[in-house]
Amino acid sequence: MGTYVYGIIAADHPELRSFARELRGVGDPPRSVRVLTEGALAAIVSDAPEELRPQHEDLLAHRHVLEEAGVAGCVLPMPFGSVAPDDDAATSVLAERAEHYAERLEALDGNVEYKVEVSHEEEVVLHRVLAENPELRALAEANRQAGGGSYDDRVSLGEMVVAAVRAREAEDAVEVRQRLEPSAVAVSVGAESTERPADVSFLVARDSAEAFRTATEQLRKAHPYLEVRVEGPLPPYSFVEPGPVESAASPTGADNGTVRG
Repeated sequence: MGTYVYGIIAADHPELRSFARELRGVGDPPRSVRVLTEGALAAIVSDAPEELRPQHEDLLAHRHVLEEAGVAGCVLPMPFGSVAPDDDAATSVLAERAEHYAERLEALDGNVEYKVEVSHEEEVVLHRVLAENPELRALAEANRQAGGGSYDDRVSLGEMVVAAVRAREAEDAVEVRQRLEPSAVAVSVGAESTERPADVSFLVARDSAEAFRTATEQLRKAHPYLEVRVEGPLPPYSFVEPGPVESAASPTGADNGTVRG
């Protein structure tokens, strides 16, 4: 069956036992959540379903358990699908990597994550790029007067427009960070995307959360052509630094006898 691992907390986490008794985790029916303690650390776990897929209900259950744990104290979230062979294997990982987890819990205590995704309104940014670039406007007008221009003219104009949009996206990504970083403790940049200029996670002190949200609203007002999506407060998913522990309890480690997912 295996042991599903949601996250790691300190053994002296406030309300350690009481919050677990009230939670239901992944699976159909949802599994009861419990806590395994090893020294100064503890793992939030449940029995693992026989078949686990990233279905909406299970993803929500995984996140709900972590968010409830994070209300009362710091929690290190594990990725969805982290499964150890049994309870002993889960606690052995805590023992083996105790120093790493203890350092991360101390570093992240009192902080939450805000995930900020910024995308362009395509038509608006296109008009903006043309307004800022006289050369592009001249070429577009020349093509228009020539009945659309030759194939090569159209291709050349299209390539220049794409390059100008990419340059604008890069500038916007820099400004997003410049405006929001002063209210954050740390920053984690997501993978590059052709769909959005910025996908950034910010680690924010709980007592600075209002200032951070205010900064995001100011960003929206200053750049109405940007669509700014803010998700949070979240457990610090993006700030659990990768290391042997995360590799040992990841959804991909299937055949080494340590973890399956």
